[in-house]
Amino acid sequence: MVSNTENYTKLKTFFNDEYHSLRFYVRSRIDNAADRDAEDIVQDVALKLFSRADSLSPIENIAGFVYNSIRNKIIDLMRTKKSEKHLESEIEDRFIEFAEVFYGKTDNAYSDHMKNELKRAIFNLKPDYRDILLAVDFEGYSYRELSDETGVPQGTLMSRRHRALALLLTQLKSEKNNNN
Repeated sequence: MVSNTENYTKLKTFFNDEYHSLRFYVRSRIDNAADRDAEDIVQDVALKLFSRADSLSPIENIAGFVYNSIRNKIIDLMRTKKSEKHLESEIEDRFIEFAEVFYGKTDNAYSDHMKNELKRAIFNLKPDYRDILLAVDFEGYSYRELSDETGVPQGTLMSRRHRALALLLTQLKSEKNNNN
């Protein structure tokens, strides 16, 4: 039976000896445009591995274990990056759909001015209101997911979103009247 600290000791020794090689490995796998640099990735993996070292089975091939963990982290980041690009265009589409709620449907595409006014109004909301609106209406989160992630009850999140929509409607109507 391996003592609870043997995995930890093996990991510590490996990361101390191979840290620069690990960073080089990560740099060879990601492009320079990556949002996070190699050091962040290595540190994230190290933190995760060290935090659960005592609960793992004995690690026989420490190098293979660490490199495999880093490779998996890079794959996860690349998937996330691809979905973020898709998410940006999806968010723009949702701004248009959201604009229809406040301005009604028209045959013409919404002007950049209208979209910018809506964006400005959303980003001027209090953070609690803005965050729930963006999460539910633009990022597709459910109230349950947000509640689980934040610890805020679902009913509170629903109330915040309802209040945010009411404030947006009031603000946009006021601006529309001022511009007429």
